[in-house]
Amino acid sequence: MKIIHTSDWHIGKIVNEFSMIEDQKYILNKLIELIKEEQPNVLIIAGDVYDRSIAPVEAVELLNETLSDLIMDTNTKIVAISGNHDSGERLSFGSKILEKQGLYICGADNELYRHVIIKDDNRNVNFYLVPYKDPALVKKLLDNKAIKNHNDAMSETIKTIKENLNKEEVNILVSHGYVTMKRSDAIESNEQKYEIAELEISESERPLSIGGTDLIDGNLFKDFDYVALGHLHGRQRIGRYEMRYSGSLLKYSFSEVNQKKGVTIVDIDDDKSINIEFKKLKPLRDMRVIRGDIENLVKEGREAEDEKEDYIQAILTDDGELINPMEKLRSVYPNTMLITRERRREYSEDKTSAKGEYKTKSKVDLFKEFYEDLGSGDYTKEKEDVLMNTIDEVLKKGEK
Repeated sequence: MKIIHTSDWHIGKIVNEFSMIEDQKYILNKLIELIKEEQPNVLIIAGDVYDRSIAPVEAVELLNETLSDLIMDTNTKIVAISGNHDSGERLSFGSKILEKQGLYICGADNELYRHVIIKDDNRNVNFYLVPYKDPALVKKLLDNKAIKNHNDAMSETIKTIKENLNKEEVNILVSHGYVTMKRSDAIESNEQKYEIAELEISESERPLSIGGTDLIDGNLFKDFDYVALGHLHGRQRIGRYEMRYSGSLLKYSFSEVNQKKGVTIVDIDDDKSINIEFKKLKPLRDMRVIRGDIENLVKEGREAEDEKEDYIQAILTDDGELINPMEKLRSVYPNTMLITRERRREYSEDKTSAKGEYKTKSKVDLFKEFYEDLGSGDYTKEKEDVLMNTIDEVLKKGEK
């Protein structure tokens, strides 16, 4: 059986006030082209189909068009779950009617998981769809007061699944959340839990809880032949070869600029051996960070032959005040999203306090210390002259 694993489509997402709907339509058409080329048996969408629970009209229309094209033009079955950004009830509405067409969506509040059997020649391949749910809801569904966090909720859900799990057949789990093989180490730490958990996270992923209670132990999934995960936007393997995040189809923050986006293709042989391949999808516009002074960046933009339409974060190295830097950059890079100034020094709380014997120091010496700690450039003779002239003018006004 051939499977294409995707997740985190986030249809309808807005990034820094830019709607991504055109980019999403483009990349989903590329996905459809790839599916027609690869002819997989199944497409997995491991949560966060939409970017918010009440999706805008254009997002609903785009999803409907995409799923309709796949169902009508290919023989690919589609299995999908709701993620933490989705409304499970809205996403799964009418899904029972669509099952005859090969579309299986799991997310309703009263649905702990769904078992979908898809035939591959003469064997059953079992898909266990576990949508994202708040632990309190799982606690209510299972009437289990011992459930206190996401790991407890997943543990009890897997116990329920395993009551009827046939290990002789191929079993695939689809889930959404923070899964790690280092949960115990991470929750014992007071900070940097995701780093200790060895998870590559990005700024566009919404935290599910605080204090590490959203971390799920990957050992819970050891009885499944392949584990298709969603939530993390960077593709990555968790522990074993067969447990993976596919990552998002597009970059949704500048923390993702170095990530390669695409889909994971999974081939499962008759003997259950698995081969995994990554296929990159080229977006309509890339997301890039550029660095330099404003004049050089504008010059480079004018001379560039392509990539002018990319989404840009510009880190400016100029010293001093700038006039209309966004307007200047957008004249050559129309999709500039952010402008920041380069930090040349590391800040710390004690740097806002004067050092030692400050009462005996002159105003110039105090300002020099302050500027060297928190300023954006070198303290030069020209800057000191400006400072002295300003101080003189203030003192003269005070005398009047």
